[in-house]
Amino acid sequence: MMEIVQQFLAGAIFMGYGIAGLFFLKFWRRTRDPLFSTFAMSLWLLAALRVILSIWSEESELRTFLYLARLAAFLLILWAIFRKNRETTRRLSAA
Repeated sequence: MMEIVQQFLAGAIFMGYGIAGLFFLKFWRRTRDPLFSTFAMSLWLLAALRVILSIWSEESELRTFLYLARLAAFLLILWAIFRKNRETTRRLSAA
């Protein structure tokens, strides 16, 4: 019973990441701001990891390395925010 609930929640999390990624893709298509495309890519990476973790049911040492990809997704988000803030600061200091 608990495994069914875990699979359901994993699917809901996957759906949430996917929809949020599509939302940011819509904003990117409208503005062509790289911040939105980076957010979309990192959310889809997190969605893919959720699927892989759901399929890979066995507990092993190799499963731990999948969390490095999660770290990469969050670092990608931080890099995009930093880049956007630096761009805005440069624009304001030039004016």
